Amino acid sequence: MDLFNLQPLHQINLLPKDGIVNYYGKIFSQAEADHYLHTLLDHIEWKNDRAIIFGKEIITKRKVAWYGDQAFEYTYSNTTKRALPWTSELLVLKSKIELQTGAHFNSCLLNLYHSGDEGMAWHSDEEIDLKKNGAIASLSFGAERKFAFKHKIDKQTVALTLSHGSLLVMKGTTQSHWLHRLPPTKRINKPRINLTFRTIVK
Repeated sequence: MDLFNLQPLHQINLLPKDGIVNYYGKIFSQAEADHYLHTLLDHIEWKNDRAIIFGKEIITKRKVAWYGDQAFEYTYSNTTKRALPWTSELLVLKSKIELQTGAHFNSCLLNLYHSGDEGMAWHSDEEIDLKKNGAIASLSFGAERKFAFKHKIDKQTVALTLSHGSLLVMKGTTQSHWLHRLPPTKRINKPRINLTFRTIVK
């Protein structure tokens, strides 16, 4: 290890090619992270997610919420959501994330996983509503969970554990070349909230 050439954690690209993923680690104290976890659990308008697969509507155990600068429509899995107005807590979090990353975001998709039984299958966030190659800032509160990437062509994988109060940023051509997922696990019985700050382009 070169002790005179250490990069700050968030400047290290976790992907070996075809995209940029930076992990900032914990950006909140334990007390701050606990506060936001409980506040978001209680004050976000959570609803079960819906997806239409092969013409059949699927209702997930995972819950979601969609907030933004205006009533943006966002379509994925063949369903469309309309953004709710920001809460005061979300605006504080958005400002902190923008200060950390230097990027600007106008919307946030939140996911609530009640336990490790709930996860997310391989996918990429490249819907036409999103800014092409724009940054997506992923903020985690609650249970620590593994998060994985898989290259679309050669299937190379990269994985890390997302900590309580931590920030991960995906940008550049990441969504074009990589899939990502949150694998389920039987070992975790506590909730996790994930906030993904995004830029909608209309």
